[in-house]
Amino acid sequence: MTMNSYHKPIMVSEVIEYINCKKDGIYVDATIGGGGHALEICRQICGQGLVIGIDRDDEALAQAAETLKDYKSCVKLIKGNFADIKEIVYKLGFSEVDGILFDFGVSSHQLDDAERGFSYNVDTPLDMRMDKSQSITAKDVVNTYDEQRLYEIIRDYGEERWAKRIVSFIARERQRVPIETTGQLVDVIKKAIPAAARRQGPHPARRTFQAIRIEVNHELDAIKEGLEGAIQCLKAGGRLCSITFHSLEDRIVKEMFRKWQNPCICPPNAPICVCGKKPIANIITKKPVIPSPEEIMSNPRARSAKLRVCEKL
Repeated sequence: MTMNSYHKPIMVSEVIEYINCKKDGIYVDATIGGGGHALEICRQICGQGLVIGIDRDDEALAQAAETLKDYKSCVKLIKGNFADIKEIVYKLGFSEVDGILFDFGVSSHQLDDAERGFSYNVDTPLDMRMDKSQSITAKDVVNTYDEQRLYEIIRDYGEERWAKRIVSFIARERQRVPIETTGQLVDVIKKAIPAAARRQGPHPARRTFQAIRIEVNHELDAIKEGLEGAIQCLKAGGRLCSITFHSLEDRIVKEMFRKWQNPCICPPNAPICVCGKKPIANIITKKPVIPSPEEIMSNPRARSAKLRVCEKL
């Protein structure tokens, strides 16, 4: 399997431009996936620096090892959660690194591999685990969570206007028979959403599947923890690059960057700052960088991607 067939990396040239590779630098690809971004970073550092690649998916790490085989002397692959980035970096013996990349969300390979249970386009067992060694699956969320919690997940993580109706249909169906496959869940969602609403916008199951996937993998909490850890182990002048794919992820990154640039909590009308909170980073991208029309045409999954960059002070 080639890297591009595993997962096509997004905005590679933009990432390389912003992360400012130094030949002897240490860089962390905190969500290495198939290794596409890391490959270009390796080319930039010319074998003199180090790329630390983190992922919790064993299949991703195996593919990254294949993609980066020509640079294995300057690559260290770690199975782990990017939420623990600071601990991972410190355990490798480094106190600081020169640049960090996060590419959040689900990879193309995870979506396309029917056995992983991420896709609403193929009927397969409900799973959605990025780390297949963890116990909780999408089937557990759909069949065992109480209705109120399930409603909050689909409403908040999926931003689904029909969340209450979808949950009532799920509750009725799971009383009759366990919902064990993606196809069963899609059928329930389609019955719950009125026909007129189903004819507009994306696939009717898209938001619900996104919400359940986020819950299964605790994605939003991990983003907050990962960003906090990353800024702590980044060198002064080092860049943190973040690629997000939906508004919930992007909002967390945007708010975190703003807090680092302007942490002051004094009242707006205070003549001087007395809280003592000092900026720790500058936002480099005043607006998010988005893929070019040509990239979106060649890779439609890039259409919602946003790249934000900050620099440690």
